Amino acid sequence: MLLFSGGKDSVVVLHLATKAFAPGKVPFPVLHVDTGHNFPEVIAFRDETVERLGIRLEVASVQDYIDDGRLQERADGTRNPLQTLPLLDAIAAGRHDAVFGGARRDEDKARAKERIISLRDEFGQWDPRNQRPELWSLYNGRHTPGQHVRAFPISNWTELDVWRYIEREGIALPPLYFAHERDVYARDGMWRPVGPFSPPRENETVERRTVRYRTVGDMSCTGAVESDAADLAAIVAEVGISTITERGATRADDRLSEAAMEDRKKDGYF
Repeated sequence: MLLFSGGKDSVVVLHLATKAFAPGKVPFPVLHVDTGHNFPEVIAFRDETVERLGIRLEVASVQDYIDDGRLQERADGTRNPLQTLPLLDAIAAGRHDAVFGGARRDEDKARAKERIISLRDEFGQWDPRNQRPELWSLYNGRHTPGQHVRAFPISNWTELDVWRYIEREGIALPPLYFAHERDVYARDGMWRPVGPFSPPRENETVERRTVRYRTVGDMSCTGAVESDAADLAAIVAEVGISTITERGATRADDRLSEAAMEDRKKDGYF
């Protein structure tokens, strides 16, 4: 199974998979853990992509888990930390023993600790102290019944590597990645979008600015950056001089605590 959100990294991993299995189709399904707070442009792109490629899409809905009481809304309104249980249930239901993802080491210090082949225990959890060596590009995917592995083919790629590959291959992306005008407001050093899941507070002023998204998560926790980069060449040039990772610059859910990402990964998150 391949995790596919419609974000640039999962799009690149899916592109690699389609090349690997060409001229046939990708033989495994893609999974999107849908929080219900996604940008509509990304959901539309997701659906168009799987239809075009003829791939089976599985959707694990956080909203369904909230509706039946298995999960509860967080006080801060963000649903990204709620994705873990639906993800683990989908893996168990499909009896998947390998799950491909687009995580990269340069995104976050917790992801920098994880191997390309990452063993998860019977509960889907990750133990950073129990990692296998990966010497000379030799990977160990062995696991016992109930365990599974997460595989991150572009783990060693940087954000710039991803964009250069997208430019070289001419890969389509959701329009949010390119400069566009949007109503936003400033919060915590980020331009947050005006929307049903991210309304401004009384003291926050809405402005019309030209922005783009370096990473695409929930509307409730993803900020935009001011940019006039409207094509791939301009984005490659912009990313080439950036001094902060895309998640560090635009993801409020990674600022919940110093170890926010690592804590989620230990519980079974991406």
